[in-house]
Amino acid sequence: MRPETIQARLERLLPKVQRPARYTGGELNQVVKDWDAVAVRVALVFPDVYDLGMSNLGLAVLYDTINQRPDALAERAFAPWVDMEALMREAGIPLYSLETKHPLRDFDIVGFSIPYETLYTNVLNLLDLAGIPLFSQERTAEDPLIIAGGHSTFNPEPMAPFIDAFVIGEGEEVIHEILDTYIAWRAEGASRDELLYRLSQIWGVYVPAFYQDRYDADGVFAGMEKRIPEAPLPIFKRLVSKLPPPPTRLIVPFIDTVHNRYPVEIMRGCTRGCRFCHAGMVVRPVRERSVEEILAAIDEGLRHTGFEEVGLLSLSSSDYTHILTLVREVVHNFRDRKVTISLPSLRIETFSVELMEALGQTRRRGFTLAPEAATERLRNIINKPVSTQQLLETAREIYRRGWTTIKLYFMIGHPQETLDDVKAIADLCKAVLAEGRKVLGRRARVHAGVSTFVPKPHTPFQWVPANTVEEIRAKQDLLRREMRGPGLKLNLNEPEETMLEAWLSRGDRRMAEVVYRAWQLGAKFDAWYDHLAYDAWMQAFREAGLDPWFYVHRPRMIDEPFPWDHIHIGVMKQYLAQDYLWSQEEKTRIDCRQRCFACGILPNYAALRYLTPGDVWKCPEIKRPPRRSPIPVGLQEVVFAERV
Repeated sequence: MRPETIQARLERLLPKVQRPARYTGGELNQVVKDWDAVAVRVALVFPDVYDLGMSNLGLAVLYDTINQRPDALAERAFAPWVDMEALMREAGIPLYSLETKHPLRDFDIVGFSIPYETLYTNVLNLLDLAGIPLFSQERTAEDPLIIAGGHSTFNPEPMAPFIDAFVIGEGEEVIHEILDTYIAWRAEGASRDELLYRLSQIWGVYVPAFYQDRYDADGVFAGMEKRIPEAPLPIFKRLVSKLPPPPTRLIVPFIDTVHNRYPVEIMRGCTRGCRFCHAGMVVRPVRERSVEEILAAIDEGLRHTGFEEVGLLSLSSSDYTHILTLVREVVHNFRDRKVTISLPSLRIETFSVELMEALGQTRRRGFTLAPEAATERLRNIINKPVSTQQLLETAREIYRRGWTTIKLYFMIGHPQETLDDVKAIADLCKAVLAEGRKVLGRRARVHAGVSTFVPKPHTPFQWVPANTVEEIRAKQDLLRREMRGPGLKLNLNEPEETMLEAWLSRGDRRMAEVVYRAWQLGAKFDAWYDHLAYDAWMQAFREAGLDPWFYVHRPRMIDEPFPWDHIHIGVMKQYLAQDYLWSQEEKTRIDCRQRCFACGILPNYAALRYLTPGDVWKCPEIKRPPRRSPIPVGLQEVVFAERV
């Protein structure tokens, strides 16, 4: 269907749907290029609604970096909400790009950003809506190349049959290698298999077609094997040694989105080592931007967008080396613009009174802290060793400086958790509220958000089982009874949401059949609880002959292979296993900026001549420079440094 035809039909449909501006494009700072003047055309797809996808910084970074190339263009697409999808299917309108209204199947490359597993059925639904074959093996050279990246792809196996190539890790540099490879391949007129082969030789790119999963007699995953000798194994994640300049001409949506702000990533990676945290393990090592670069980006970003809030983003913003200086400079430089600063993931143990004072010069909102567990014993197990006294002192200082609401984030379902640990969540919330009442009286509030732990791949807790639905409900019922009274608010997630996330994050390649069948049975927008078709998922498991509880409730032997072991995050599995065993002894690790625990990230990447200890936080236990080898064409050529 031609773009002008799509545009004409949209004009008749948009008055009939909620929030029609989701589907129009035309926003400030969008990039529209001459379709026929570029060598390669990329559709960047976030498989959820526009309101969420437009706040995804990774998508914005790729959009910016691709469109800086004179020989390429990038356009956006999002999942239409159910009302719009129904009308599109009825009118025969395929999924299209917002910028030029070209159908997705007309693009050369369609790239999906998949940050969380509950988007899997949406990916299938969007491929179907676009008229693109769902299975990689059914696509020809006439179909777009389907690639995917994002945090959920560190275990790519449940989506392996549907994706031609996964980008494992950071995309700022590898996307250009993919585009160059595609342009050269098409110029030569080679086969689609040749394109996939060439992609597989790029560091950080995983092509599932070149690998075969293997299982033992009991149906337990036994390993991943190459189908061709040249296929790299393992596949090392891709990363950048120095963060590239942040994008400053971000698209300004016509409607409210999840985050109406100018975001700038101040730091990537984390050194805290929380044992439940997937991001903290897979995004190592730490790299920081300078204060000067951040301030310049904010100045330009605000001028180009008009946003009134700045988000200083990282996994642990208050661990940024110069955070106090940065906040003071932002407040000083942008005071006249009435700019609000948001700092996600503030650490209880590193958050200083001076930083709170600096933040207090902007508009006050609810203050968020994440103790994750309410007893010191359990916080030691998860390696978040913050004392209860320290938390209460921090809360007292927050209330004293005018914040009326403190939001506390907890998890239930941690390894070795008891009902006493769960009850302690309510007790701790009441103790924090009591501190607020001393300062503010009845104006003080405590909001507790309690999620449920999922044992994620590539973490020290990947060996532990998840709680059952019955265990989760019992703990949530206890919290509902205990968290009553004025000034207290409790938010919980549904156990079925936890189960789905656990199945998909821990699944092997056989799980793809379940994903496909669940989609056929109507599953989509699984991240929205009111749309979660739990019965469809259970039916899909039955028809596939798989036991869902096998994936989430079965204890794992320490030497059992995982379906994601062929994806190497740089951190050694031996290190993760040691950390898991330490958790059982309630042993903690200090911040690895103070002491290196030899997780493996620096030796492995220094071997690629890509990072040196000087690029990131220095590890004092690395006594000599690692042996080096040139950056390889294929990872099979890597000569690894001697492991510390």
